[in-house]
Amino acid sequence: MADRHHRPVRVPSAHFEAYEGGPDPAVELRIAHDSARALVHRVRASDDPDLIERMVAYTDEHGLDTLAELWSRAGARSLPGALWRLSLLRALIRADPAGTALLFQRGSEVLSTADVVVAGAEAPTGPDQISDLADAVLRGAYVGDFAIALERAAAFCRTASAGAADLADDSDSVDDARAADLTTRAARLAASGRDFSACARLERAGDLD
Repeated sequence: MADRHHRPVRVPSAHFEAYEGGPDPAVELRIAHDSARALVHRVRASDDPDLIERMVAYTDEHGLDTLAELWSRAGARSLPGALWRLSLLRALIRADPAGTALLFQRGSEVLSTADVVVAGAEAPTGPDQISDLADAVLRGAYVGDFAIALERAAAFCRTASAGAADLADDSDSVDDARAADLTTRAARLAASGRDFSACARLERAGDLD
């Protein structure tokens, strides 16, 4: 995929033609929701497999800058908020696959829940497996059952959060700065896990917008 050039997938301009004038917060929020629906529903309804690759490539190259900025302002438990957090999670994994793999692996050792299985990472968990998981979750958001993709993201966050918390305990007596950083990461991952789970429930109820 990395060796091919993909033409960016754009949201049809008709979705934005009704919006004119300055950056009204209410209008921006509406655009965030409309663009999220257009992207998810358009790609999920398509029978063109290359469309998925173009979406992933576009995210890699451009980060969906304009739309992502709008999505970031939406509530965590909304469709644009869920897409924003999925993109952030994938960016986190790809920016530090080894560190993220360590968090996930440690979490898999200390958790007694089914989260590791739900997340779907291969064992043993290494950087390549974590990157593959990130790609699979992103593709699930566009073509599979979106609720399942959200549940996998939630399970991944809970597992990595448990790993970060356990590593923070190990560092507590020898490296205060590292312990504090890991504790912060654990809290953020746990919060993302809760938001993903809530979004999955809303999606199953047909209420995620």
